Amino acid sequence: MLADLNGARVLLTGASGGIGLAIARSLHRRGASLLVTGRRQEVLGELCGELGDRVEPIVADLARADDVQMLIERGAGVDVLVANAGLPAAGRLDDFEPEQIDRALDVNLRTPMQMARALVPPMVERRRGHVVLVSSMAGKVAQGGSSIYSATKFGLRGFGYALHDELRDSGVGVTVVYPGFIRDAGMFAESGTKLPAGTGTRSPEQVADAVIKGIETGRAEFDVAPLSFRFGGRLFGAAPGVVTTLTRLGGGHKVAEALQEGQRNKR
Repeated sequence: MLADLNGARVLLTGASGGIGLAIARSLHRRGASLLVTGRRQEVLGELCGELGDRVEPIVADLARADDVQMLIERGAGVDVLVANAGLPAAGRLDDFEPEQIDRALDVNLRTPMQMARALVPPMVERRRGHVVLVSSMAGKVAQGGSSIYSATKFGLRGFGYALHDELRDSGVGVTVVYPGFIRDAGMFAESGTKLPAGTGTRSPEQVADAVIKGIETGRAEFDVAPLSFRFGGRLFGAAPGVVTTLTRLGGGHKVAEALQEGQRNKR
């Protein structure tokens, strides 16, 4: 953990998305110097113009091994890795082409693991650093229509917990953040999906707050979701069939179908 982010060097992936922008702003306000990466050069340019100094943009596609290696080299010596980039990968398994499955695995799971493997050892040598992995509540609760996405996010959860234990007493912390439905910006908001009445949402800024708290406190996980979602995440471990049935009865399958169509162009 880092009790004080002032002066820290941070590599943030997925910075050209709505949630990534909120995370970048929060880190910058606390005095961090940022390496911000994403696929949309124009958005990264606008972010740098907004924040001013202490921001370096890097255009990269995390599904490309060469781009990942370039980021690792550019990020050598960072104090914090925030692995925020992700593909939605919403939809039934038989609706995906094989290369779309591989791309989701590369961006959502393989790249955070490879980046952590390369960037963590120098942190351990300095006994100072932190890794934040942005998963999803779909990494705690699985349902039909999200098999690929949940697989990547459950995998990220397992990786994060195990790495947290591996690095205990090393001076390097690991936090996994689990957003639920995020309004105003990000993959869900951009899909145009309508939620059942009474379904709560959270803001990109609340995700950013969880990232900051994770770095500063060293907590292993933060849920960014309403109480009902957090309870469902805990119950799923003990009674997955019950939670899946309740989700289906509450209209979860309709949400999954809408997400499949609304996010198809982002695979």
